[in-house]
Amino acid sequence: MLDQISSIVADSLEVKQRYFAEHAADVERAAALIAEAFGAGGKLLICGNGGSAADAQHIAGEFVNQFLCKDRRALPALALSTDGGVLTCIANDTGFEKVFARQVEAFGGSGDVLLAITTSGNSANVVAAAEQARAKGLRVVGLLGRDGGRVRGLCDLALVVPSDDTQRIQETHNLIGHILCDLVEQMLFPGGR
Repeated sequence: MLDQISSIVADSLEVKQRYFAEHAADVERAAALIAEAFGAGGKLLICGNGGSAADAQHIAGEFVNQFLCKDRRALPALALSTDGGVLTCIANDTGFEKVFARQVEAFGGSGDVLLAITTSGNSANVVAAAEQARAKGLRVVGLLGRDGGRVRGLCDLALVVPSDDTQRIQETHNLIGHILCDLVEQMLFPGGR
């Protein structure tokens, strides 16, 4: 079992190291897009399914409350996977593929950013959310895996973890989420730690 643990850790580290060696500047650009939106009074809408929904909620919580910068103002980030009444109403009456797009239509506006999280890049409801975001003038940042799937082509900036292993993609997404929170705070609240 210890060998298996070591192998899992080594695989996880290898995926992260490979990603950041090639794409660290893209993560910085994503943070700048989000910071620019917050600085101009915009919002961050975040969507994803399953583990990606949990990532969306985690990232939103860090922005609304605080990450490392204490005593800063709350930043308007909204995970679109949290309102059970809204989700089930849309899923039941309109279809599950629209659960995020309808919320982007309701809450998103020009100057906002959609962070679309999907390990495959092909989740139909995340694709629909990105399409709706583009139609409404939001910037779209994709937190994706594999080859980026259909969402990749809808993004202003696609952060694609080059792996076919869902667990390794999710682990890297989690780290990217923390880095985004850290960088955005530094950009908006310099010296605030």
